[in-house]
Amino acid sequence: MDLKPRPNHALYIQTLRNMSPEARLLKAFELSEFAKTLFLDGLKTTFPEKSPEELHAFMLERLAKCHNRNY
Repeated sequence: MDLKPRPNHALYIQTLRNMSPEARLLKAFELSEFAKTLFLDGLKTTFPEKSPEELHAFMLERLAKCHNRNY
């Protein structure tokens, strides 16, 4: 895996720094919702036979496995 900084990363960080705290928080919520949507869409693609209720329960199970239990 290549971990070299990407050219646009510095621009992204600068853009975030130029945003108001409220705008950064709203962006964080937006990105969180986007990640959740991608995760759920991936589960739907992987498990097309599961009902929406089953997918929701499966998503919660998977998320529980990712939770940081160090605090």
